[in-house]
Amino acid sequence: MGRGSQHTPPQLTLRGYEDEAERRLPREVWDFLAGGSGTESMLTSGRTALDRLRLRPRCLVDVSERDPGTTLLGARLAAPLGIAPMAYHRLAHPEGEVATARAAGETGTLLTVSMFASRSLEDIADAASGPLWLQLYWLKRWDIVERLAKRAEAAGYRALVLTVDAPSIARRPRDIRNGFSVPDGIRAVNVDPEVMAASHGGNAGESAVARHAREQFDASVTWADLGRLRELTSLPLILKGVLSAEDADLAVRHGVDGIIVSNHGGRQLDSAVDAVDVLPDIVDTVGGRCPVVLDGAVRSGTDIVKALCLGASAVFVGRPVLWGLTHSGETGAASVLRLLTGELDETMALMGASGIRELNRSGVVRR
Repeated sequence: MGRGSQHTPPQLTLRGYEDEAERRLPREVWDFLAGGSGTESMLTSGRTALDRLRLRPRCLVDVSERDPGTTLLGARLAAPLGIAPMAYHRLAHPEGEVATARAAGETGTLLTVSMFASRSLEDIADAASGPLWLQLYWLKRWDIVERLAKRAEAAGYRALVLTVDAPSIARRPRDIRNGFSVPDGIRAVNVDPEVMAASHGGNAGESAVARHAREQFDASVTWADLGRLRELTSLPLILKGVLSAEDADLAVRHGVDGIIVSNHGGRQLDSAVDAVDVLPDIVDTVGGRCPVVLDGAVRSGTDIVKALCLGASAVFVGRPVLWGLTHSGETGAASVLRLLTGELDETMALMGASGIRELNRSGVVRR
């Protein structure tokens, strides 16, 4: 497991944090966090898609003062950056999501908390000084979804995020090979233990996480069901996992308040389109009716600028935050976020943009 530290970590690159996390974590845990589905081609294709994009700067622009800040669904952020929902942060560090929440607050970053968080929604909220969203899967046990949504609203969370690209969990070869199960002592503490039981106790040649999803995820959900979730609270509803303009249009027509363009970190549909490739079509289809967030393969400030140029309102990052958390807890996670926001600020200056609203499609070309 990752070890906490009160010391400022060295000025690592994101790749440095990744290497350190791989070195420190048990192999089966690293494979669970780092692995993909099927052929695992999606783990590299997102980077390839982003690298095909090249920035087109403007010069002789006054960039002596820059403000990368933005507002997303009423929440002021220091930069258009959020942390994607990921389960079981205690796999990376004993303080888990509480440490992540502190890091997000220190850096003015939005944190999306997984329904399978390893710390309670209330403890995370108590540690947070920035905005929180709660991510949900649609379970067969509707009473659990209902209870979590209401707890989130009572604890001050600002939105619900429904993951829509996981009617079941895709075949993930590393987890099957390792017979991965969630380790003893780490639990999805916000969900009834009997519902989570299948996630624990590994069998050779089987992923316990996939077994749990087969038992508990409701694969019958359709667009018609969204109203049921909306009626639970007054919180905005965001859909995560949209990868087509058609579904983006349906989402807006069904009254959602935001869309996250995501291929689930390469962990669901193998050979799916890359999020950044479909981002422009989705932005055009939505036409400003709700914010569109890019989630996937973002590893630098230049990646953030590319997404903003293509019309994204913000970007989410996932694994890099867990790398920092593994390295040195809250300090490491905050350092990763500061690295990204620092690179964003530098890229804005070199692009000739004093604010993110000045970034548009004229600033990016496809190689």
